[in-house]
Amino acid sequence: MPKEIILVTGSSGLIGNELVPALIKKYGQENVIASDLNEPTNYSCKSVAIDITRPEVISKTVGDYHITTVYHLAGLLSAGSEENPDLGWRINFGGLKNILDVAKENKLKVFWPSSIAAFGPTTPQKNTPQHTILEPTTIYGIAKVSGELMCQYYFNKYGVDVRSLRYPGIIGWRGKAGAGTTEYSIHMLNAALSSGKYDCFLKKDTLLPMMYIDDTIRGTIELMEAPADKIKVRTAYNFSAISFTPEQLTKEIQKHLEISVKYEPDFRQKIADTWPESIDDSAARADWHWQPTYDLEKLVEIMLKQLGTIAKQEVRAQ
Repeated sequence: MPKEIILVTGSSGLIGNELVPALIKKYGQENVIASDLNEPTNYSCKSVAIDITRPEVISKTVGDYHITTVYHLAGLLSAGSEENPDLGWRINFGGLKNILDVAKENKLKVFWPSSIAAFGPTTPQKNTPQHTILEPTTIYGIAKVSGELMCQYYFNKYGVDVRSLRYPGIIGWRGKAGAGTTEYSIHMLNAALSSGKYDCFLKKDTLLPMMYIDDTIRGTIELMEAPADKIKVRTAYNFSAISFTPEQLTKEIQKHLEISVKYEPDFRQKIADTWPESIDDSAARADWHWQPTYDLEKLVEIMLKQLGTIAKQEVRAQ
């Protein structure tokens, strides 16, 4: 079997911070290349700077390092894409198109994350099926739907082995939380450890699909390691674990720490209102045996423990 050499784009983000170490542990640091717009400096593997809007840079990196597999994580999240739609489209769809073109020429295997943002207000909100209405109202969601169809096209027309998951809200502790719609959860957990107060930009009863990062990383690698003939969906698989509201998260945190939450919805509430409450991921469970392991109780317990450790280390470093 040929040696697998893996390139991870967007490796400095929330998912990349967890995926790169997991891939290093599994495949060895000599077989993983971490990349971002600025060269990452926090990994034991080789690192390079890649602007995914420049296909010639991607192609040169693939050739220089003899890449066989790409985990294409580089992207601009929902809130950032709404603030700058042109940039969001150029990065989220244009960057994917560049990766797929290089994959076609070099016979690469590709992972690309889609999102629950691919759904929209006309999508069934409860137990959203695998095959359903996709009419998103955000530029982020439009890029995700377009990307899913482009992945399927490149598989059907060119045989590119590209695989995708519709990520729910991802909760992790290594990467710094950004301004994404579901990242209120990480900010709330951090606030519980610091001030004990949090101003939430979503309504207290906004129910959204969420997932702990360890489940995300494990499921992503399991998808990529599944035999090609088991992958029946070439747009993106529904991918799910738990759903909860800001109020439910608050109550779970309060079992461990005191926190007072004030709800002041902003523009991200309109984004969240277009997303499902729960996801039917039975296709992923049937095709490649996906099974989540973290519920809300376990998620909160481990996040508070890990974030608390980081906070103590930062205090000691000052």
